[in-house]
Amino acid sequence: MKTFNIPDFYRSQIITPIKEFRRKNDKLKRDFTPTVLDFGPVQFLIARHFGFCYGVENAIDIAYKAISENPEKRIFLLSEMIHNPDVNRDLTDRGVKFIMDTKGNQLIPWEELTPEDIVVVPAFGTTIENQKKLAELGINSYIYDTTCPFVEKVWNRAEQIGQKDYSIIVHGKPYHEETRATFSHSKENAPTIVVEDMKQTILLASYITGELPAQQFFEDFKGQYSEGFNPEKDLQRIGVVNQTTMLASDTQGIADYLKNVMTKHYSLRPEEVETHFANTRDTLCYATNDNQDATYALLTHPADLVIVAGGYNSSNTSHLVELCEAKLPTYFIESVNKILDNNLIRHFNLHTKEETVSENYLPVKSPVRIMLTCGASCPDAIVEGILVRLLSFFKDIKLIEEVMKAF
Repeated sequence: MKTFNIPDFYRSQIITPIKEFRRKNDKLKRDFTPTVLDFGPVQFLIARHFGFCYGVENAIDIAYKAISENPEKRIFLLSEMIHNPDVNRDLTDRGVKFIMDTKGNQLIPWEELTPEDIVVVPAFGTTIENQKKLAELGINSYIYDTTCPFVEKVWNRAEQIGQKDYSIIVHGKPYHEETRATFSHSKENAPTIVVEDMKQTILLASYITGELPAQQFFEDFKGQYSEGFNPEKDLQRIGVVNQTTMLASDTQGIADYLKNVMTKHYSLRPEEVETHFANTRDTLCYATNDNQDATYALLTHPADLVIVAGGYNSSNTSHLVELCEAKLPTYFIESVNKILDNNLIRHFNLHTKEETVSENYLPVKSPVRIMLTCGASCPDAIVEGILVRLLSFFKDIKLIEEVMKAF
């Protein structure tokens, strides 16, 4: 596999060796048991898979290369390169500026850019409209294009089934950068609609079966369908692709549900299903699958709480939080700075979309068992910082060097 040049300050003397040890001893990724670090009064259960994935390392490599290769030029990112505040902050500290925010709102007017400027495309990819705009400005958006290859895989899959006269159903968050990019590319080849969850999928099915009037469709899915979409015609043959960071079980559930709806509505025999429903393979990236599977395995073990690290606007991280909070007290934090002391922790509430402060998050017992994991855009150094900070709250612990001898 390709290796990337990642700045050392993103690495960890604790977490990185553990991941390398597990990788060498489980090359086929069949062992999803967590790594246990036993410090005596506190034990850490660390997920088998987490942190920087191939696409993120590729993006970081390219972004820092753009900086080093163009010391005299202005460098811009179309939007956040990845959903991690520390990584994006370091880039801005080095002079990189964002053209848009994560919702697509313009921060820097297009007319301020010149052909001499360097523009880096984020790992989520970008829309065809943005690519055309950059081309009109004389800027080549492909020189420093960090688009994840697994995102491009989804675009290619959508194109393939679109060419076979299927309409495309994209399972994703409608206003997420990746979904906007996938929607933009997909609609070039086929009528396209975005569904965010099973609730919207069930609603969409009502238009497939004709239970709801076609005209109401345009209000129910406002802003989520391609221009000229005709629900009476364009929902007769469909295929499902997804934003790569969604929960695999959710995407599979949506695909199975729509397949069943088409089968019943058109009275299809098994060999006839593909006349109305495309045989699409799952388009989640390997890292999303691995991280989710590792989290499921992690949660089969006893523990007192879970710490999940990552950007609050990170889709793949938020899904890990959803899995964890269904089982255990879970604290979603961006960095070690959110651990205020041994009694207070500031963390993000997925439901209210706000930070909150919780008391007594560490139980009074021995040993305390803490699960640790993070999203695909979170550096190992952040997880190390969290682990070391938590260790500082306990007395008579084993030395880190002693515990790390096994790795």
